[in-house]
Amino acid sequence: MHAFNLNPTTAIAAVALLSALPTAQAGLYLKSSPVVQVDAKNYDRIINKSNHTSVVEFYAPWCGHCQNLKPAYEKAARNLEGLARVAAVNCDEDENKQLCGMMGVKGFPTLKTVRPGKKGKPIVEDYNGPRTAKGIVDAVVDKINNHVKRVTDKDIDSFLSTKNDTAKAILFTEKGTTSALLRSIAIDFLDVITIAQIRDKETKANELFGIKSYPTFVLLPGGDKESIVYDGELKKDDMVKFLSQAGQPNPDPAPVKSKGDKKSEKKADKKDKKDKKAAPKSAESNSESTSTESEESTDAPPAEKPVEVAPPIPAITDADKLTQECLNRKAHTCVLAFVPSAHGEIAEKALTDLAELAFKHARAKRHLFPFFEVHHDNEASESVFKSLELSGEVEIVAINAKRGWWRHYEGDFTPESVESWIDAIRLNEGAKKKLPESLISEVVEKPAESVEVKVEEDVKVEVETESDTPTKGAEPTPEATPAAESKVPKHEEL
Repeated sequence: MHAFNLNPTTAIAAVALLSALPTAQAGLYLKSSPVVQVDAKNYDRIINKSNHTSVVEFYAPWCGHCQNLKPAYEKAARNLEGLARVAAVNCDEDENKQLCGMMGVKGFPTLKTVRPGKKGKPIVEDYNGPRTAKGIVDAVVDKINNHVKRVTDKDIDSFLSTKNDTAKAILFTEKGTTSALLRSIAIDFLDVITIAQIRDKETKANELFGIKSYPTFVLLPGGDKESIVYDGELKKDDMVKFLSQAGQPNPDPAPVKSKGDKKSEKKADKKDKKDKKAAPKSAESNSESTSTESEESTDAPPAEKPVEVAPPIPAITDADKLTQECLNRKAHTCVLAFVPSAHGEIAEKALTDLAELAFKHARAKRHLFPFFEVHHDNEASESVFKSLELSGEVEIVAINAKRGWWRHYEGDFTPESVESWIDAIRLNEGAKKKLPESLISEVVEKPAESVEVKVEEDVKVEVETESDTPTKGAEPTPEATPAAESKVPKHEEL
């Protein structure tokens, strides 16, 4: 991670240079930019009082790292359009210096996520992830509050009967996670329309509404009114308009930008310009303020933090080690990436995707089963590779010897596809195959261990605890929910 940190000598020189200029430098972001430009006067309204999650960059226009971040930050803003706010504060402006100081800004750029908390108090957290569009988007999506209700066959009747006069909307989907789009819509209609999600495997609920294809979005206006099936694209503006026939969305002090409605933002900008013109100006007092604040806010700048890189997943090259970790009757779920010992482009991509996924869950302190690299051209694992009838250059499988099942990954090696497959395993979804008895050993030299992934501190990823009931037949019965997994947070991002 890059950050431009000021020291006292640099700060004094910068102040002297800025004082000699007739006006301060213009901000990095133009009015046409997807990044919302915020200042001390409208920060509370646009960020703190928003119903939605925001990410805010505190920057200085002359900062090289800020200039380098700009393309990625604007790309993140475009990707999050309608879902969350991407904003920026120019700390080089005199009127913003006090705000930047209050936010603990000591180097540029500094990024913080802000989301609504209880009793109207926003939750502010530092963003220390990768300075890439994907890294920023993933972090912000993860912070979007989830008010979507999960409904199953067991509680569909009670869900429909509860406050029958209140409007409800249900997304019938094949996915086990809740998208950022649906979560953002639930925020817009919080306490107005109850937003729910029902999986395709909930037979009773799907038959009740005659659902034949996925995804299908259904509005229940309330009372005796008939349900209405949405026939448009799954886009924010269109879905909000569809739901508005049953209730108006909550007014946001600063609505998240969308292509269809930016009038409120324009009105707010006009008001801010009017306020600026009415404010008294004093070049002399501004100069003194600049000098004092710059020196006070940079007395002890933090050390520049390095970019965090996901460590590689551990490799198993010994047959006994493979048995000990994954192929004995007390071994829990393992994910094995079979690759040639010489690797190659496809192998490197698959291993990188798994490493980044393990790193992501480790940083979030989520429990996840271990991932291992195994060489299929090695005598230690060649028999396992052949017994599972695998033949590809790169193959990823999940094995649970304790329960006698294995799963085969058959998608392309994109991060999204691999993560979706891993999520299905965590949620006990997807097809399983019977693990050949010849691969399971009775020998257990040690109990299941923790797998350590190095982050800023050592974060331990515990191996999951499961039932001792082995699988019988080619299609094992669904797994019982393990006690340890009850503490595992639901994976809610796409």
